[in-house]
Amino acid sequence: MRVKVISIALSLLLPLAAGAQQGVYKWTDAEGNVFYGDHPPPEARDLPKEVKNEGGVTIGTIQGKKSEEELQAEREAEQLRQRRELQLRADRALLATYLSVEEILLHRDRRVELFQAQSRVTELYLRNLRRALEDLESRAARFKPYSSDPSAPMVDPQLVTDIESTKKTIAKHENNLLKYQSEEQQIIASFDGDINRFKVLKGID
Repeated sequence: MRVKVISIALSLLLPLAAGAQQGVYKWTDAEGNVFYGDHPPPEARDLPKEVKNEGGVTIGTIQGKKSEEELQAEREAEQLRQRRELQLRADRALLATYLSVEEILLHRDRRVELFQAQSRVTELYLRNLRRALEDLESRAARFKPYSSDPSAPMVDPQLVTDIESTKKTIAKHENNLLKYQSEEQQIIASFDGDINRFKVLKGID
């Protein structure tokens, strides 16, 4: 391999000049040529370098510019490290919170019961709202524009307002019911995961 020497520091065995107390840099370009110098040129800015003292001993390194592949690998490694750290914390909390699978099941059932209770209350309220809407629509059916009778009088605007308001309230509570049911399933899935992980940590089949 051909060796080129840049700057007055041709030999690392010679004492460093007074202005180069930080050492001599060594770097290799893309073609494999090795360079030495106390002031690397701009084209060597992104290359990795070794810093050597006046005895030729490496006293430090300067990392070169990383490729996108290297940066991506570092990001993935950091994400993996963070996931492992989070898992370790979760494992410690799990073992500190429960002594047995039975305790986890008991806690799960209590949480699930809260959502089921909310669902039952919401379902009851919805039944009452739907009956109220049926009554309102039955009353409105005798009036225009709900009635097909050309001689029917126009509906009271307040009745129309009540119908629309009741429909909106029903829609809101139907969404709430779906949310409670979804959250209940999420809670069950979360506790199932805790149970499986607890068994792994405790060595339970």
